[in-house]
Amino acid sequence: MEHGDPVTTSLTTAVNVELGTALAAVDAELARRYPGDDGSRQPVHTVYVPADRYTPDTPREWGRAALALLDQHAPDAAAFAAALHGEPRGLEEDEALYARVRAKLAEEPVEDLRLDFEDGFAPRPDAEEDAVAARVARQLAAEAAAGTAPPFVGIRCQSLEAQVRERAIRTLDVFLSTLLAHGPLPAGLRLTLPKVSDARQVAAMVRLCEALEAACGLPAGRLRFEIQIETAQAVVGPDGTATVARLIDAADGRADGLHYGTFDYSAALGISAAHQAPDHPAADHAKAVMQVAAAGTGVRLSDGSTNVLPVGPTAQVRHAWRTHHRLVGRALARGYYQGWDMHPGHLPTRYAAVHSFYRAGFAPAAHRLAAYERGAEGEVLDEPATARALAGFLLRGLACGALERPEVVEGSGLTPERLHQLAAPRPTRGHGDGT
Repeated sequence: MEHGDPVTTSLTTAVNVELGTALAAVDAELARRYPGDDGSRQPVHTVYVPADRYTPDTPREWGRAALALLDQHAPDAAAFAAALHGEPRGLEEDEALYARVRAKLAEEPVEDLRLDFEDGFAPRPDAEEDAVAARVARQLAAEAAAGTAPPFVGIRCQSLEAQVRERAIRTLDVFLSTLLAHGPLPAGLRLTLPKVSDARQVAAMVRLCEALEAACGLPAGRLRFEIQIETAQAVVGPDGTATVARLIDAADGRADGLHYGTFDYSAALGISAAHQAPDHPAADHAKAVMQVAAAGTGVRLSDGSTNVLPVGPTAQVRHAWRTHHRLVGRALARGYYQGWDMHPGHLPTRYAAVHSFYRAGFAPAAHRLAAYERGAEGEVLDEPATARALAGFLLRGLACGALERPEVVEGSGLTPERLHQLAAPRPTRGHGDGT
């Protein structure tokens, strides 16, 4: 058919109207449940610190401790490469990576700080926990006002299980009320709800957030929270159905993330302590269910932690580093872009793995995206969904500092603004129209 020739159709516009009417509720439901990722920065890790041990210098203390470990056990790029890979490699990239890791530890060692009032906080009298919650809130308010707080910060209270429910509610109340008494809530505030085993506990957390917003004069929807997946019931319900999606639905748009709890979940399944790890098959199953349930919802995933700590003699430290580096790289390849870090010695390998992941994938991703944008044929046929993934990859690399804006623009021919358009959950028809 030549351009301009008449096009023959058989249906009337009434069919379009009929189907549009029939599917209007479906359209609205899909838009509500699956808004997609909002494109904001996701921290690469969460650092857990017992609340009573927190001081305003804690993030910098972690950075200094991590740098001291490097100085002692991997004082140069060759030694660090040997620690991570079992032998020095003498590559130029090793020098660049080592410099990047040291700079990150000096400038922003902690991206997301969680003050722990749960497992890392031994039971104590109510008055003492009240005092700790008020103290850390005042300190965080001062840090936020001074611009010295980590980009993301918050608390993990107790769960909403019966035996600790009142304590959880009170700690959250004291913390938020004190924080607001000394200034606005930090933009990157995070609240973590642990040991969820029923969607009604999530719904109760929503109601608690609503009550706190009303009592504290906050806008509706301001308080959001992360759901920890660390019980068997959070993954499979008594009727055999997958329950993670129900938890997300019960959060009514307030869930920021699903955080996997390595050791509580493993113990709940009867896995022996020696085999409790983020790469155990049971962990992989739980996180795969989490990943499918969260897809398209805008709820982000976080891997759990390892308890293999980089302490002791050099051989032991390097073994722990290799273990952690491998686990972080494994998680990134599986689409888990965040994890828990429980020790300052995990920071060097967290940032080494993260930066290596984005540096290694940068050139191929930029090349493929540039070809896609031009509509050029290459060795890989990329579809719009793949273009979204490629754009998201570059944006995450930019957000964590592994990639720089000039090199991304030069390599892909695309600005971050265009990358955000390509990474949108439901792009408009035509991948090159710029709308």
